[in-house]
Amino acid sequence: MGVFAGLIVLFLHRSMGTAEPRDHLWQYLPPAVGCAIANYIGNQGLGIWAGLILLGVIGYILVVLKPFDQAPS
Repeated sequence: MGVFAGLIVLFLHRSMGTAEPRDHLWQYLPPAVGCAIANYIGNQGLGIWAGLILLGVIGYILVVLKPFDQAPS
């Protein structure tokens, strides 16, 4: 839930900026779907696999969406 909430905050923060967006809406789809899949798998009792999927989601967010990039938004 925390990763998904952070993804939402990142999207809202970037969509409210006055500058031209650096990313596109479709780039938020893979991590959102990854969070949903990790949630489902975790609910099935496969916590280790859910954790690995979440690590992949976090990696995608850091590499593709670059939340800590200091470029003006």
